[in-house]
Order: sequence, then structure tokens, then C-alpha cells
Amino acid sequence: MSMLSIVIPAYNEERAIGAVLERMRAVGPALQEAGFTDWEVIVVDDGSRDRTAEIVSAYPEVRLIRHPVNRGYGAALKTGFAHARGEWLAFLDADATYPPESLPDLYRAARASGADMVVGSRMGRAESEMPLVRRIGNWGFAFLLRVLGSAAISDSASGMRLLRREILERLYPLPDGLNFTPAMSARAIYEGLRMIEVPIPYRERLGQSKLHPLQDGVRFLHAIVWTVMTYNPVRVFGMAGFGLIVAGAGLGLSAFLWPGPGGWPFPRLFAAVVLGALGAHLFAVGTLFNYLVSLFHKRPIRQGLFGRPLFRQPLERRFLPLGLLSVAAGLILYGWAAMAGLTAPPFPAPWFVPAVSALTVLMGVDLITAWILVRALSELSQRELRIRQDLAAGAVASPTEPLPQPLSISHPA
Repeated sequence: MSMLSIVIPAYNEERAIGAVLERMRAVGPALQEAGFTDWEVIVVDDGSRDRTAEIVSAYPEVRLIRHPVNRGYGAALKTGFAHARGEWLAFLDADATYPPESLPDLYRAARASGADMVVGSRMGRAESEMPLVRRIGNWGFAFLLRVLGSAAISDSASGMRLLRREILERLYPLPDGLNFTPAMSARAIYEGLRMIEVPIPYRERLGQSKLHPLQDGVRFLHAIVWTVMTYNPVRVFGMAGFGLIVAGAGLGLSAFLWPGPGGWPFPRLFAAVVLGALGAHLFAVGTLFNYLVSLFHKRPIRQGLFGRPLFRQPLERRFLPLGLLSVAAGLILYGWAAMAGLTAPPFPAPWFVPAVSALTVLMGVDLITAWILVRALSELSQRELRIRQDLAAGAVASPTEPLPQPLSISHPA
């Protein structure tokens, strides 16, 4: 049995807040039946300029906290969490879109699964009234989290959730705006928290929406990508690099298969080499970032591009031989071209081979440098663990010399 704190952020919601609080009153018996011994409702008025605070004041059982100025959706939620007394926290919007009646179902699901957070998903019920633009946006964000976070979540921006208070420290810091919820979803995934979804009905809001699909959609995208960058940057850099390498390979293949009427398409071939070199560079940078992130979080290296820890991937272990091979190939290519007269007229493109050679050598140096830094960062990331292992080994080692006998002191009778 435990206590639940329900936080409702409100900004100019005079048309809907009363109906939401009436529904909160009615859901009390169901909360008790679900297992809560006590609950509280906290409304954070985020600098409203209408009658929102006045309406909330008419409900003596509701705690009203007021921001003197509008600070944002996420800021209002964080204020409510800071004043909450329950071991469990829940939040929902003040615009009557989310059903308070689903809170008992969310808690039952949490208890049955042992989840740290339960998300009310608006995407799993046929009676959802979510506008098509937002539905498409949610599909896109869900796909992005699946690709970047390797987690299946259908509604990353849902504004109705139930979570254990103790996980807040692992979720923070979170933004102050409407991108609070997608950032929370991404951080929960990378913090290894158990997050599940429960389908809920969703109704179109009462009053004017504060959400701007394009502007806030960009903020949601930024919140997800930037959160991934602070936990597993090789997912972003590696995928970008892999895409460039594939594009370069395709461009180079097209140059060989369809050279065109003018003979060898040197610009196309050079562009292919540049794309490949950039792709290798981005992948190496992402790998280095992952080790730096691991040092900061003091945790093992996060999973990489293909779903396995980076230090077990053959490609990373082969940065050094690949780099040496690339440098050697670049130097040999230039030497052969110089002896064959391909670096000066009358060769139709005397710049081509020297430029390709330089890029190949630079790519090799980049990989060699990345290998050196990865080795150093790998050692640093395991330093504390090895110190503890060495100390433990010293503590359990058997002594090789006899222990000194204790002094015997006799006392006079």
C-alpha cells in the first residue's frame, strides 16, 4: 500500500480544469481499490492569465502551486514533483484530453510487471481522437526511438504517466518545455529503466492548443537525438557514417558501370572517395564519443551501431590495421601514379590521383588516431574496476612469511 501524488500542470485552462478536477474526485474509490492508501492532487498554475487558479481554489482538497510567470510545461511538472509527498508520481494534462479514470489501470500494470514507469499510450486505442498530424508525428518519434534507442515505444510524447519517485534522479535533468515527455522517454530507455505502455482513450482538448506541430516537433526531435548523443553517440554518428559510406560505394559503382560519354567520370569517383572518407571519420568520432560518455556515466560502454558493445565489434578492434592499410594504399597509389605519368598533363585529370591519395592517407591517420584514443579511453573506463580487483586480490592473498606472534604480557597477581 502506498501514496500517489497526481500533478496537473495548467496554463490558461479555465475551460477544462474544473471538469478534470471533478473527474479526479470521482476516481478516488478506484485508486483505493487498486492499492493506494492515500493520494493527493497538485495543480501547478504556470502563470495563467485567466481564471484557472480561481477555479482550482474552489477545490479545498487540491493543492495549488502558482508560478508568477509562465515557465513551461516541463518546469510546472518539476515544481509539482518537488512538492509531492507520494512514493508514486502521476501526471496528466489539464485540458481534459487524458482520462484520470485510467490511473488505476496504470498502477495495476506497474505492480504486475514491476515497471518503473507506465506510459498511457494514445496510439493503441481505436477511440483515440488524436489529430492526424500529431499521430504521424508520434509514429515518426516512435520509429526514431526504435532505431536510435533499440526500444519499442508507441507514444514517446504521452502526457499521462505513472512513475516511481525514486527514479527521478536518474531521469533528471529534463527540459522545461513541451519536449519534457519525449526527453523523459529517451532517458528512461538509456538509463535501463523498465518502461511499459498501457493503451488509454484520448479526447480532443477543450480550449486552444498550446502545441505548435512544426516548432514543437523540431524540439521533440532535438530532445530525442540529443539525449541519445549523451548516452550512445555512435548510434547517431555511426548511422550517418554508414549512410555516407553506402552512398559513396553506390556513387563509385555507378561511375564504373556507367562512366558516361566523356570517359572516366573523375568528379564522380572523387565524390565517392570523399563520401567514404567522411563516413569512416564520423564512425571513428562516434566511437570515441561513446568511450567519453562511458567515462562520464561510469558505466560499461553503451551498445553501438549494430546492437553489441563496441569493444566486441571486430571493426573497432581493427581500426589500427585498417588505418595502416589505408595509409599504405594512399602512398602506393601516389607512387604508382607518379611513375605512370598520371599526375601531370597530358593525363586528363592530373589532380585526381593525388587528391584520392591524400584523402586515403588522411582517412588512415584518422583511424590510427581513433584506435590509440579508444585504447586509452578503454583503459580509463575500466580503471576503477581494476583497482578494486587488485585491492581485493591483495586482501585475499595468502601470506608467504609467518605472522609475528602476539606479545604475552603477564600481570602480577
